[in-house]
Amino acid sequence: MTHEELTEQTEQEESLAVAAQWVAAAKNIVVLTGAGISAESGVPTFRDAQTGFWSQYRPEDMASQAGYRANPTMVWRWYEYRRALVAKVQPNAGHHALAVFEHAHPGQITLVTQNVDGLHQRAGSTDVLCLHGELNKQVWLDKPRDCCHIEFAEAGEPPQCSVCGNLVRPGVVWFGEALPYRTFERAQQAAEQCDLMLVVGTAGAVYPAAGLARVAARVGAKVVIVNPAPSELDDAADLILRCSASVALPWILASGDTRLAA
Repeated sequence: MTHEELTEQTEQEESLAVAAQWVAAAKNIVVLTGAGISAESGVPTFRDAQTGFWSQYRPEDMASQAGYRANPTMVWRWYEYRRALVAKVQPNAGHHALAVFEHAHPGQITLVTQNVDGLHQRAGSTDVLCLHGELNKQVWLDKPRDCCHIEFAEAGEPPQCSVCGNLVRPGVVWFGEALPYRTFERAQQAAEQCDLMLVVGTAGAVYPAAGLARVAARVGAKVVIVNPAPSELDDAADLILRCSASVALPWILASGDTRLAA
């Protein structure tokens, strides 16, 4: 190992130790996760999944109400394809560390994610605020009537109400749609009340989700960025960990808690 590499490793270990101390001292922690933590499990990002046959379509065609109404079968198959990709991967050490910490400290951590893949839930996290919806959830395209019941939807691509023809759609937030109001309200309240926020694997470019980190910084909470690459939120950080979530989270969450480290 060169002198430069040794110095870099030492600095990283020192930063991890500081983050662990902050976790141990914190009373209210918010964790905001983005595509980076899922990419470590092998989940393609939205645009990365548009390969092969799907590369001929614009993202807006695959993730908007207008695109779905224009070609519901094509878009439904695209989401079935994405569900199949996600089903092949497993939560990583970062996902598991968050779930373990949540169960060890009920009410102390609020997990907010921009991801729709459900890996946090599969790892064991129980109260996940999914700002952009859930890939495996199904909802109605139009306001449901009394005849609309998801569990009785007529099979098809996509399924539909056998009475009124209302289409089932993926339960994700599409271009031009607002975030789920109550979910975002809870996330914003948590950001306003936290004393530590961990921003994990997000480029910080998608708002209003990315704005939660700035809310936390504005109220005086410590903000820790966990990302191997620079992000647009680095200027709001008190500490930047240039490493992956699967490395950083088990270390700082377990090391910061003797009950977990024992």
